[in-house]
Amino acid sequence: MLQTTAESLSGVIDATAPLELSLVVPIFNEEESVGPLVDRICTAMTGYPSRWELILVDDGSTDATLVNARKHVDREGLSLKIVALQRNFGQTAAMQAGIDTATGRLIATMDGDLQNDPNDIPGMVAELERRELDLLVGWRKNRQDGLLLRKIPSWCANYLIGRITGVKLHDYGCSLKIYRAEIIKQVKLMGEMHRFIPAWVAGVVPSSRIGEMVVTHHARQHGQSKYGISRTFRVILDLLSVMFFMRYKARPGHFFGSLGLGLGALSGLILLYLFFDKFIMGNDIGTRPMLMVGVVLLLSSVQLITTGILAEMIARTYYRDDESPNYIVQKIFGGSENA
Repeated sequence: MLQTTAESLSGVIDATAPLELSLVVPIFNEEESVGPLVDRICTAMTGYPSRWELILVDDGSTDATLVNARKHVDREGLSLKIVALQRNFGQTAAMQAGIDTATGRLIATMDGDLQNDPNDIPGMVAELERRELDLLVGWRKNRQDGLLLRKIPSWCANYLIGRITGVKLHDYGCSLKIYRAEIIKQVKLMGEMHRFIPAWVAGVVPSSRIGEMVVTHHARQHGQSKYGISRTFRVILDLLSVMFFMRYKARPGHFFGSLGLGLGALSGLILLYLFFDKFIMGNDIGTRPMLMVGVVLLLSSVQLITTGILAEMIARTYYRDDESPNYIVQKIFGGSENA
C-alpha cells in the first residue's frame, strides 16, 4: 500500500508491479464509438495509482469497429488488448472471452456504446475495497433511455430477478461492474445470462458480498441500440433458467421428480375414483374423458420421473466436467504480441 501511494504521488507506476485492474469492454458494430471510448477511458484512468489494462472484445463486428480499435494498440501509456472473435457470439460470450483474457486482480466491465461513464471506475474500485465486496454493480439511477421500451421492462425485470434470486439490486442490467477476478472466474457465463451475473455470483459467495453504487448514465450518441422490447421475453425465459440452475443445478431429479410425483398423485386420485365408480357403483367408465385424463397424467408422471433420473446422470457426468468455451477467438491484438 505504501509503495502504491508513493508511485501515485510521483506519477510513475512501476511496470513490473502486479496488474491491479483489467477493464473489459465488449463491442459490436460501434465504429463511431470505439475511438471516443478509448479516449474517455484513458482520461478517466489518468490518475489511477496502479497498473491497469484495457481489453476490447470485438464480437464479430461487420463494420470498421475492429479497424478503428486497432489504431490504439500502440498508443503510448495504454496497455491494450483486442480480442477479435471469429463471428458474433453475443454479449455474454464476448464478456466471457474478455474475463478469460484478463490478468488483473480486479476486473471491470462496461458497455462500448458510451452510455457508461469510465470516470465512475476509480470510485467503484475504491468502494469495492472499502466495503470488502466481491462484486459491485452500477445503478443507473438517472437512466437516459426511453421510458416505454427500456425503463419499464427493465424495472419489471429487476423486480422479478430480485424476488426469484434473493439478490436485491436496483439495476441488474447495468454492464458497469467491478469484480474480484478470483470470484468471477469461477462463474461460467452462457446464453444471454450477462444480465444475471449477480445471481450467478451469489452461487459462489454470500449475497452480502454483492453491493451496488449509483453511477452516471449517458444517452446513446452513435448507432442504434442492439436491444428492443423483444428482449423482455428472452429475459423471462432466462429467468426461469436461472431459477432452475440456482435451485436444482446439483439435483435436477428433484425438480422433475417433484412434478412427476404431483401428477402421479393426481392421476392416482382420478383412477381410484373411477375404480370405485366402476366396480362399486357399477357405472360404465369406458367412454368418460376422465379415464383418458387419468391415464395421460400417469404416463406423464412416469416420463417426468425418468427424465429426472436421466438429468441427474447427465449433471453428474457430462456438464460437471465440461470446460469448453462458448466462443472462438480469431486473433488477439496487443498485449504480449507487441512486447
